[in-house]
Amino acid sequence: MRCSVYIAMSLDGFIARRDGSIDWLSIVERAGEDYGYRRFHDSIDTVIVGRNTYSQVLGFGVWPFARKRCVVMTHSPPVSRHGEEFFDGPPIELVTSLAADGARHAYVDGGAVIQQFLRAGLVSDLTVSVIPTLLGQGIRLFGSTGRDVPLRFAASKAFESGLVQLEYSVAAH
Repeated sequence: MRCSVYIAMSLDGFIARRDGSIDWLSIVERAGEDYGYRRFHDSIDTVIVGRNTYSQVLGFGVWPFARKRCVVMTHSPPVSRHGEEFFDGPPIELVTSLAADGARHAYVDGGAVIQQFLRAGLVSDLTVSVIPTLLGQGIRLFGSTGRDVPLRFAASKAFESGLVQLEYSVAAH
């Protein structure tokens, strides 16, 4: 099963403010421009998110993962609102179970979850959109992996908004 990261971060490596807000992403919003997200979203069949990201997404109003299997990694599962499932365990157990159920391509989202998947060697590829701002503090995208994670460059693209999108595959070692 392929596990992909598709995320935005500030130039100094933060994916959200300390309180979890992502209001600063609006500086690159442009009518008709989704920076490839729709194409990516259409390619996945499963979404794996952390509890904090899940709470943030619930506040969007419209559930963005309709018709996708959604698994929230959490130690304290709330009541499911959109058919999402909850999982408390190691990422490898989740991926093994999802693959056995026929999942082929998962979107992995949320700082802590992405870090867990990287540590476990489960991320296949990363698309990181660098937003032209420095937050100075907040929730970091990358943390301690406990090992080197070699990446293979796939593509980059600069947009008029100042956003620079970087694509990498995780190289086997």
